[in-house]
Amino acid sequence: MRAILQRVERARVSTGGETVAEIGRGVLVFLGVEKGDGTRQAAAMADKLARLRIFEDGAGKMNLDAAAAGAAFLVVSQFTLAASLDRGRRPSFDRAAPPAVARPLVEAVIAGLAQRGFAVGSGRFGAKMAVELVNDGPVTFVVDVDSST
Repeated sequence: MRAILQRVERARVSTGGETVAEIGRGVLVFLGVEKGDGTRQAAAMADKLARLRIFEDGAGKMNLDAAAAGAAFLVVSQFTLAASLDRGRRPSFDRAAPPAVARPLVEAVIAGLAQRGFAVGSGRFGAKMAVELVNDGPVTFVVDVDSST
């Protein structure tokens, strides 16, 4: 399971011209599910996201986790994160989990964050989405939770 995190001042996801979710200060999470991922990886990802200290304290150091910063999460499924660009000019999506596997795992990450008390918005799984954000920093991280976790 792979996530691209962007610390944001605000973010919004829409589909078909309709806003489906938006947050103020928080973390925009682009989440990709790979073959071999399961509920253990989803739980580990939710835990990692909740506990990362990526928000600045009064001294300007990244010492605060999302709870301490009063941050929200916006989770957007993105199967292209499982792409391989190793050969040729076209991406291969062989490592991406099929939708029937990926959807409940994305939902499990969202539920894991919500169970920890966070406000969590999400995109529409499988839909063509427009994502707008104002990156805070800019601060961007890649988080990988492998299938052996």
